[in-house]
Amino acid sequence: MGHDFRPEYLGLSVLHERWPAVPRIALTATADPLTRQEIVERLALHDARVFVSSFDRPNIRYTIVDKADGRAQLLAFVRESHVGEAGIVYCLSRRKVDETAAWLVTKGIDAIPYHAGMETSERTANQMRFQRDDGVVVVATIAFGMGIDKPDVRFVAHLDLPKSIEGYYQETGRAGRDGLPADAWMAYGLADVVQQRRLIEQSEANDEFKRVSSAKLDALLGLAETAGCRRVRLLDYFGEASAPCGNCDNCLAPPETWDATDAARKALSAIFRTGQRFGASHVIDVLRGKGGDKVGRWEHDRLSVFGIGADLDDATWRSVFRQLVAQGLVRVDHEAHGALKLAETSRAVLRGDATVSMRRTVARVPKAPKLRGEAASLDTGARTLFDALKAWRLEQAKVQGVPAYVILHDRTLAAIAQARPASLAELAHIGGIGAAKLDRYGAAIVALAGWRG
Repeated sequence: MGHDFRPEYLGLSVLHERWPAVPRIALTATADPLTRQEIVERLALHDARVFVSSFDRPNIRYTIVDKADGRAQLLAFVRESHVGEAGIVYCLSRRKVDETAAWLVTKGIDAIPYHAGMETSERTANQMRFQRDDGVVVVATIAFGMGIDKPDVRFVAHLDLPKSIEGYYQETGRAGRDGLPADAWMAYGLADVVQQRRLIEQSEANDEFKRVSSAKLDALLGLAETAGCRRVRLLDYFGEASAPCGNCDNCLAPPETWDATDAARKALSAIFRTGQRFGASHVIDVLRGKGGDKVGRWEHDRLSVFGIGADLDDATWRSVFRQLVAQGLVRVDHEAHGALKLAETSRAVLRGDATVSMRRTVARVPKAPKLRGEAASLDTGARTLFDALKAWRLEQAKVQGVPAYVILHDRTLAAIAQARPASLAELAHIGGIGAAKLDRYGAAIVALAGWRG
């Protein structure tokens, strides 16, 4: 159910009226407590038992970075941790999907696009290739995902902010379904917040829809800006209590926080002094004392706030404005072309009655490539055999016209690479090798395991 479900779903409320004696069950993968209550009410399931399993996916590592150059950051992430592995990259627009997929190909990544604007035959072919082949990265809109059950997706990346935690959870949940380590990575910045606010405010939906949509976006911003454990914040949204996970970016490298009260006051004052008519870029130029044509034309170089923020760089100010929006101290007016305006809550900060704490933006230094998943525990020799086994599996998958994981899972290939079975009897003791697979693939696997290339 939920505020943004299609009308046909909402029409299910007639079921109990037309067929009161017919048993009914409602199932959903992601629903916060309010949505679960709405399902109960709309389907008149007040006397029904409710079963809620854990939303936790402990094998997924959650990472959210400040967006500078999203595509370059994505490429560094893939090269650092997931070379040759399957992944999904979500973008908001079809154009961005096409451009990002084409750009990744020029950088040596086996990437393909997927969106509803493609020819059906091409879209189907790309989906089948992603399912069947190893190491393919699909760049897609949210049209991609329903019915996808590829177990060895090692990462899901977002280059644009989703509209809610439910959407984020569903999309990231397509990673690591085999239970092995996987990554959920997202780059986001102020422009993403502005874009999502605009989509909500300019929609033709009623005020209630916009109110709920804004609240859901606020919850997602809270997840993105939190200095605490992201998994705790994520699970709390679905009504599940948890402890710090040790497997998100904030747990692994706790972010610094700083008293941003003075910077916040300068930013709020600059918004006010410039008439609450401009976006973040212009206000930052005023704060840093940049006297460009636009600043001069509006005579903003004569304001008392001109240059008062010269001690902070552009990246820090962008972070400040993004977090002011996320904390509800500043709002974006899309009817005024994205102008920043003071929220009522900003008065307390300007008066000195409230303080502001923010996450400190720190540029990440690219690390040396590292392996994740089953291959991470293999020595050099075993890794070579593991790669050879994956190449053999891919050929088998192509011949049979089935996804690679149907032949054998990565976990099984890694166990074979580690054990190097010298006979069918030894191979039979490895998990994932049943009688049928032993009979069909055993000789080829043992031959590969005996290779010392």
